[in-house]
Amino acid sequence: MQPIAFFKMSGSGNDFIIIDNRQAVVPESRLNRLIVGSCRRRMSVGADGLILIEPSDNADFKWRFFNADGSLPDMCGNGARCAARFAFINKIADRQMTFETLAGIIEASVIDETVKIRMTSPGELKTGITLDLEGETILVGSINTGVPHVVSVVDDIEAVDVVARGRLIRHHPDFAPQGTNANFVAVDKNGEILIRTFERGVEDETLACGTGNVAAALILAHDRGLASPVSLTTRSGGKLTVHFDKQTGAYRNVFLEGDARVIYRGELWEEAWRS
Repeated sequence: MQPIAFFKMSGSGNDFIIIDNRQAVVPESRLNRLIVGSCRRRMSVGADGLILIEPSDNADFKWRFFNADGSLPDMCGNGARCAARFAFINKIADRQMTFETLAGIIEASVIDETVKIRMTSPGELKTGITLDLEGETILVGSINTGVPHVVSVVDDIEAVDVVARGRLIRHHPDFAPQGTNANFVAVDKNGEILIRTFERGVEDETLACGTGNVAAALILAHDRGLASPVSLTTRSGGKLTVHFDKQTGAYRNVFLEGDARVIYRGELWEEAWRS
């Protein structure tokens, strides 16, 4: 098998392997092995997910986005920004573009290293949800921003065991069978919003989650009356900004803005993902 050209990119610390698959360079019969193998940390390239850029009849291109475990979520905000910049760099699309995802058509604008994407309309926002976590009762909010998210407001973001608590929320019976992503947010003494996320499919804390930032911003806007735009500081230290219009209790025209950095480009050899 010939080496496969790829970009390694990062959106606020959420990192991805991106491959131009318009000429079907990735064999379908070995796709899952390639995804899981190449996303392994230390043993291969390492990434939170893998993105295939493919032809579309309805937009500039279509993507297939995979979590590191090979699962296929509907949407990824940070991945979408990276895919858009990849498409612009490789002359697949202009600065203003559209592309197909399982969540719907995404619009994107590329400005240097920053990309702003229009999110699909979020699902119903719910707050005041009571969850029992091994005997402890907490209140959370939930919303689908392309994928399902739970948001828990905490006093001390550093004191949260994101992996342990996030795993309990991710697998909670109330969100079965598909599960949910879990976000923890705190507002510090300077008014800065801090967020940490346990991502379904990665099954660990990630340095950033675009759809999670959108979920947190909308739930905080609902509960605390925050006006658009809302900026949040991710675990990587990078900032993501969420723009939105509030219309009769619902949120529309939701945009996610942040960096989409090229880390390096290379060729993926078969031995890099072979078990």
